[in-house]
Amino acid sequence: MITAQEVKNLRDRTGASMMGCKKALEESSGDVEKAMKILQKSGSKIADKKGGRDTAEGCIGSYIHSNGKIGVLVEVNCETDFVAKGNEFIELAHNLAMHIAASNPEYVSYDEIDPADIENKKKELMEEVKKENKPQEILEKIVEGKIKKYFSEICLLNQPFVKDTDITVEELITEKIAKTGENIKVKKFIRFEI
Repeated sequence: MITAQEVKNLRDRTGASMMGCKKALEESSGDVEKAMKILQKSGSKIADKKGGRDTAEGCIGSYIHSNGKIGVLVEVNCETDFVAKGNEFIELAHNLAMHIAASNPEYVSYDEIDPADIENKKKELMEEVKKENKPQEILEKIVEGKIKKYFSEICLLNQPFVKDTDITVEELITEKIAKTGENIKVKKFIRFEI
């Protein structure tokens, strides 16, 4: 039997709905870690459903590092003014700006990268791995892995979130989509450094 306190504790940790927490705890037979994974999967499904919806509202998040030498502005969009003015959404924008200051990504997502740049990087990496004298198909797999790793380091959505490295920035946004019930997108950012 799942108690109301267990449901409340899970809700406090995840921000998911009470019913969602109760169902996840029942499905996981009371195992909190499994329940959190269930909620994360359901959050991904919600985010996928909302992915195509228009995000015409939002806010600009900002962050100035304590040394005064790094500053970031990030545009984060959502569907309604109501969510855009909410503390949780404003905090998300601020946290994303802080993350960008710390991690220095070059792109929001892989989709923004010029295909020519991807091809050039593949050629560069292929030249590096050819020295390993392995079959061509193995070399191609090695290059694909290195390409994926390289671009995950320079794309904001694929980076581990600085405040919780167990999740990526994309997973953080997915959690917020599940919580708010609205599509959320990072439109663009700019990072200044002296």
